[in-house]
This record gives sequence, structure tokens and C-alpha cells, in this order.
Amino acid sequence: MSLDKLFGIYTISFLAVTILIGIGEIFFGLPNRWIGWIFMALSLAIYVFIGIVTRTSNPDQYYVAGRGVPAFYNGMATGSDWMSAASFISMGGALSAQGFAGLAYVMGWTGGYLLLAVFLGPYLRQFGAYTIPDFLGARYGGNAARVIGVIAAIACSFTYLIAQVTGVGLIVSRFIGLDFNVGVFVGLLGVLFCSVLGGMRSVTWTQVAQYIILIISYLVPVVYLSWQVFSIPIPELTYGQLLQRNNSSAIQITRDAKEKETRALWKKDADEASEKLKDPALSEADRAKLTAARTTALAQARPPAPGEDAKFGYYLTVPSGVGMWNFLALTFCLMVGTAGLPHILTRYYTTPSVRQARTSVAWSLFFIFLLYFTAPAYAAFARFAIYAKLVGSKVAELPRWVTLWKPAGLFDVIDKNGDGVIQWADFVVKSTDFVVLATPEIAGLPFVITGLVMAGGLAAALSTADGLLLTIANAISHDLYYNVIDPSASLAKRLTITKVLLIVTALVSAWVATFRLSLIVELVAWAFSLAGASFFPALVMGIWWKRANKAGAVVGMIVGLGVTTFYMIGSRFYGLQWFGTLTIASAIFGLPAGFLTIWIVSLLTAPPPKTVQDLVVSVRYPKSGQATARSAQGIGLGQH
Repeated sequence: MSLDKLFGIYTISFLAVTILIGIGEIFFGLPNRWIGWIFMALSLAIYVFIGIVTRTSNPDQYYVAGRGVPAFYNGMATGSDWMSAASFISMGGALSAQGFAGLAYVMGWTGGYLLLAVFLGPYLRQFGAYTIPDFLGARYGGNAARVIGVIAAIACSFTYLIAQVTGVGLIVSRFIGLDFNVGVFVGLLGVLFCSVLGGMRSVTWTQVAQYIILIISYLVPVVYLSWQVFSIPIPELTYGQLLQRNNSSAIQITRDAKEKETRALWKKDADEASEKLKDPALSEADRAKLTAARTTALAQARPPAPGEDAKFGYYLTVPSGVGMWNFLALTFCLMVGTAGLPHILTRYYTTPSVRQARTSVAWSLFFIFLLYFTAPAYAAFARFAIYAKLVGSKVAELPRWVTLWKPAGLFDVIDKNGDGVIQWADFVVKSTDFVVLATPEIAGLPFVITGLVMAGGLAAALSTADGLLLTIANAISHDLYYNVIDPSASLAKRLTITKVLLIVTALVSAWVATFRLSLIVELVAWAFSLAGASFFPALVMGIWWKRANKAGAVVGMIVGLGVTTFYMIGSRFYGLQWFGTLTIASAIFGLPAGFLTIWIVSLLTAPPPKTVQDLVVSVRYPKSGQATARSAQGIGLGQH
């Protein structure tokens, strides 16, 4: 059976099952918890089944899916690999809270694929390696660049992985009632089945199946809402009107007397906390608690518009000054981070040819576009639903979604002035990660839609976790152990080490996720900064400048990664600030430092051997589709 027919039947079957569950809910009163369990069990069963059917021990199949994935399906798998918990769960929430400023995520993540298509993707496929450290080792010679590549790959992939696992725990805990700390381990079972049994081959076809689920589940609720509010099922065409309504609500709330009274009480709390913080005898724990309380109070005391006469709320205001600097810096970091993430770059090794790799980038952009073009609409509908259905309701009659989601700890409702009515300033948002997952319930849609969104969020988190786990395991087993420590290791031994590492990495990431270190989207932004500063300069100059040599690449990667990590830790935990730059844009300093260092050190040291320079030329100007694989013989790749 052809792939088109197979996945066509799969898509129709998934929709049919969703409709049947909806009929069960509406006509037979199927309980919500059962719906959650059905979607959860169905999703994991599909992923486990694909893992079993596509299991393999062939190294080409295990590491690069046999280099036989057609461009269309590789684009779909890349889209799924790319659209993580951050894209699915957090981006809509970030846009809903930050408004215009949140567009940096959409622009940065989408723009990164243009960099990938122009500077890296096709050329890496032409090179014909297994992993990104493989490319670094062969291009720059020796193991130094490879080992630094391994360290950087683990650093950015593990940070990214924790965010995905956090998303998995959030979904599982809310929809099937498991404790968050248990849910993170349960959710990873499906991932492990795929990646352990079949490596990249299983992960690829699982990601295609996951893309179909996640895009359907992302589009259905917002299309339903658009039809419900405007009788037009195209939210991208209707949400502009909602922005105007939301802006009117923001200005009205700014002027409302009860809202002013509530904000004044929050301001009083912030002032009291500031006074207490002046006490030098405070313990560190009390100081941290007071600082957090002051931050929350200040946020709640801020009106949604700059003033009563303002025409636009903060939500629709274009950032200026330092705000614009951070907007541009974050966009830039997300772009270069996208083009430098190892688990995304590896996907272009799996296509049959360079032409297919290039076509695959275009398909990736299309499949990602479907979600990103809809995210601003999602944000507008979610904000509208909160204005319309929460603000002004009675505390004694809280909407059901509030009582269902409140235990997750993502928001709180505090009747600050004690009038028994919920004001906008009473709604304390601790994390916007609930917005997309809870929107169907906020809007009063049937629970089957909520279950569908849960399945999509789970697919998004697991699909990215698949690729990240494989990247980390391969970096250690293939790049570090096989290529550096024991080049004579048998295939069976290498695959066994890879599988053990997959399980260990999954368990460690789940354990770390139980600490709930930060917001999903912030963790992801950290990963992008690390990837952009460490990989992007070495990869781009390795392909486009044949004079770049080992010394330049090694020192440049260390400097890029070091400067970024220094600023990231310093600004996040020790109050360091350069030009007012936020932590999530740390690569704005590390990336230029990396480029500059590679350039200077390469010019100050001996040029690379002629074979390497010829290899660089052959990557950019191939005489045939496999010219580079042959050129690479003798400088590292012949051993595969």
C-alpha cells in the first residue's frame, strides 16, 4: 500500500473515532475522564504500534531512516519534530498575554527555516553524515570539534527536552488525573517504544502520524470558535475583529472604578513588600518569597492600557526603546537557533537526495505555517473568551474550567476587594501554558474538543521529545563513544549503548522536569540561544568559507557557547544586564563572538588541508548527488 493511501486511511480513521467519541459524549453522556483516557490510550497505542512495525537494527535505518524518506513526508516529520510543546501549548498563550511583543516567536521560528533552506539544509545532506558532530569532525578534522559539538548538542537538546517533558506532564495530569510527577514518566512510554526499537526510522513515521493529529487538533477548536462567533469557519480572517473588541475591553477595564480599586490594593501589597525587603536581617528564603510576591503584585497592579484616554492597550502596542531591542534580539536568536538545532538539522540527512532535502525544507515551512498562521487567532479568541466569560462573573459561581484547571497551579483567582465579583486584576496568571489547552473549556465547547486538543498537545510534545532523545543518545554513543573512545566497537554494541542511553536520558529528563524549573517557552528560548551561538557560526563558516580551520572552529564554538551561557546564568540568577537584554536573547552576544573568533583564529593559524578545502567546494558545487560522500572518504566518514 502506498504511503499516501496509508496515511489517508489513518487520517480518516482518526477523524471518525473523534466523531464517535463526540456522539458518545452528547447522546450517551460519556464521562470527561473516560474521554481523556480514550484519547491518551489511543495516541500512545498508535505510537507504540508504529515503533514495533518499523523496528530495525540496520545502522542506516536506525540513524538516518535509510536516507529514503520522501520530501513531502520528511517535511511533515520535520514540522512535527519542530512544533513542540512550546509551539502547540505555549505560543498561543504567549501571544495572548504579550500581544505584539509575542510575535517575535512566530517571526523568529519561521524565519529560521529560511536560514536553514539557504545556508545549511541541502549542503548538510550533500555532505552525507549521520549527525551534526559527524559533520564537525570531518569538516574540521580530529575529535576536538566533534567533542565540543557533542557537548553543545547535549546542552541545548537536554534543555529543550525538559520543556517537552514538562508539557507532557501538564497534559497527562490535567486530562487523566495523574499527578504531574507521575505523568511525566507515563507520557514518555510512547516515545521510548519508538526511539528504542527503530531509531530514526520509527521516529520519522511516528512524527508523520503525530503531525496529522496535532494539526487537526490545533485547528478544530479555533475554527469552531470562529464559526460560533462570526459564522465564518476561517479564524485567520475573523480574529482582526476580535482584536478590536479585546482592545475596547482593555480600555474599559482600565477606566472601571472597581478595577481601579482592585489594582490599588495590589499596588499597596507591592509597596509593603518593597518596605520589608529593605530589612537586612531577612533570610534568603524570605527574601525570595517577598520578591516573588512583589513581582506578582506589580503585575496585577498594572492596567491593561497605558491610561484612561489611551486608544490602544498594551496588548496592541508596538514595543519601543529597550522593548524593541529585546523584540529584535529575541527574533534574531530564535532564527539562528532554529537553523542550529541538531535534531532539526539531522532530519535533512534522511532524504534520498539534495534536491529532496531542499524540497523538504519548503514542505516543512508549509506544514509549520498552518499552525503558526493560526496561533495569533487562537490568542485573540482565548483573550476574548476570558473577557466575556470570566471577568464580571461571581466568585461563588466560578466557571467550571476555573475549578478544573486551578489545581494545575498555572493561575489563581483572588477576590482582592472582596466584592464577590471577578475583576481582570483578580485573575493572577502564573503561566500562560493553560491558554491553548483550556480554550475549548473556556469557550464552553464539548469536552471531546478538549480531548482532541490534549491528543494534539501530547503529539507535539512527544514528537519533539522523540527527536531530542535520539539526538542526545546518538551524540554520546555514536559521536563520543564510537568515533572517539572505541572506533572498533561492533554495531550491536553501539546500538545497545544507544538504547540504554535513550532510556536513561528519558528518566533523567522526567526527573528534572518534576522540579518545574521555569515556563516551557522560556526553557525553549534558552535552548535556541545555546544552539544558535554554538552551532550556527561553525556550520555556516564550515560550508561557506573553506579557509575556516579546526583551531578557529574549536575556539569559536567555545567562545560562542561560553559567552551565551555566562550571560544566560548571570542575567537569570545574578542581575547581570547588558543593554537591558533579556535572558532569552542571550545568543545576541554569543553568536557574533563565535563568528568573529572563528574568522580571526582561522586567519592567524594554518589553513585546512587541501582535501578539506576540496570537500567544502564539493559540498557547495556538487558534480553529482553523492559527490561529497565520496569526497569525505579518508577524512572521517568512510568508517560508517
